[in-house]
Amino acid sequence: MEKRAVIAVGLSIAVFYLFSMLFGPEKQKIDPSAASKATPVVSDSAAKSPQQAMPQTPAPVIGQPLSANTPQKDISVETDLYTAQFSSRGGSLKSMTLKNYREENIPTAHKVILGSDADPNVYSFSTRASGINLPDNTVFTSDTDGITVDKSGSRQLTFNYISGQGFTVRKIYTFTSGSYGIKLETQVFNNSAAPLVGGIQHVMTYPAEPKVKNNRFDTAGAYLFSDNSIQANKIKDVATASKRYDKSILWSGFADKYFLNAILSEKNSIATVELKKNGAGFFESIVSSPQFTLNPGQSVSVAHRLFVGPKDIDILKAQGNSLEQSLDLGWFTVIAKPLLYTLKFFYNYVGNYGVAIIIITIILKVLFFPLTHKSYKSMKGMQKIQPEMTKLREKYKDDKDAMNKAVMELYRDHKVNPMGGCLPMVVQIPVFFALYKSLMFSIELRHAPFFLWVTDLADKDPYYVTPVIMGITMFIQQKMTPSQMDPMQQKMMLALPVVFTFMFLSFPSGLVLYWLVNNVLTIGQQMYINKLVKD
Repeated sequence: MEKRAVIAVGLSIAVFYLFSMLFGPEKQKIDPSAASKATPVVSDSAAKSPQQAMPQTPAPVIGQPLSANTPQKDISVETDLYTAQFSSRGGSLKSMTLKNYREENIPTAHKVILGSDADPNVYSFSTRASGINLPDNTVFTSDTDGITVDKSGSRQLTFNYISGQGFTVRKIYTFTSGSYGIKLETQVFNNSAAPLVGGIQHVMTYPAEPKVKNNRFDTAGAYLFSDNSIQANKIKDVATASKRYDKSILWSGFADKYFLNAILSEKNSIATVELKKNGAGFFESIVSSPQFTLNPGQSVSVAHRLFVGPKDIDILKAQGNSLEQSLDLGWFTVIAKPLLYTLKFFYNYVGNYGVAIIIITIILKVLFFPLTHKSYKSMKGMQKIQPEMTKLREKYKDDKDAMNKAVMELYRDHKVNPMGGCLPMVVQIPVFFALYKSLMFSIELRHAPFFLWVTDLADKDPYYVTPVIMGITMFIQQKMTPSQMDPMQQKMMLALPVVFTFMFLSFPSGLVLYWLVNNVLTIGQQMYINKLVKD
């Protein structure tokens, strides 16, 4: 039974791995006709004139898309964590270079740049409006060419747009040292003689297919947290029809395995999110604020928070709004996240994620020792009564009821439980799955070295040493495990370590390390139990 349990666990993990690669979490159907109850955040300066509220700046071509003759400029923002390039076109983010992350695990590799491969016609967080003539490519103005955020400080970048139709739009970005979070306040002033009815929209775009083939993009797509659950979509999900969400939206964005671009709600500032494939073939997310009505002389302020950075569980959790849900750890998230926190806890003391994995493996083995001990004892007992079982089957081969009765009496006389070898192992399966997901999708293991040739625990072993050793230990473990199979079945099962070895060749070395250490500990455990339970 032990071997069957090992097979079930191993193959289940393999199937789970393939399943998570091919299918996202279940999509929730949203009623597009449902109206949001969110209300805009109205500025205290409702009666202030927009001309008095902001500096007089030359207006670009009013209400027209960008053309070759329309002036625009880029503004650089430098912080301790990133260098960002903003554009006056849409008052948007062109790209963000993360200083602490590289594309490859070599010192000369390029830094990770987010946003640069999105639709060049619609940059991230580009602003348009519903009910107001503010097209995608409206050019804002800014009175600076660049800003630098000092250590422990914060700075603001302001974009202005003065319309010839009697309204003004201002975007204020606030950057803080030591944070990937950015505050965004969008103000609309009505200086016309008629009421202004509309809403603010921020647009994000994402490539349908990544330009670079990298396993980090295996899970890339649109993610949002709506109605207390995570929603995930691939470009194929909106290829023929858009999707609209309008229930309790906390955030929306685009993410791959390790990085996330998102816009977060602030005081119900996200009313709806529409996902679609735009005319250029890119994924597009349109985040809309609640509708507002501005009488002449009034203004409104809509606040959001932006996040462009790594999917580190601590960093995500610090942003609030359940942003850590973007780190999808599967069906057993309730177990996976504590394991991930534990992994980081031990890393803070030992300074090596490989050593931290070994410590967690030992702890799990100790915690489950009573269950596995009971399981192995049960299998050993079953192995001892196999000769008598064979005799009973032969004796009662023509009387199934009599055979079952005799077998149950045999179990009772020898105090063995045929299910005792399986049930303890089944209890451990959720933990195996949870740890698998934690190790597979944790950015903490990305480019994290272990020792010697293992320089990236999130990538495969370049020389396949650990998978081969893992296969050898699995073979030894199988030879030591009590078996109830006939000789032919046992020989067939000896091929399983070979299958697992080839399967683990492409697995992250951190996951292989866990399985290897677990096998070694299991061998020691079986030696101890075999010594206690004499034949």
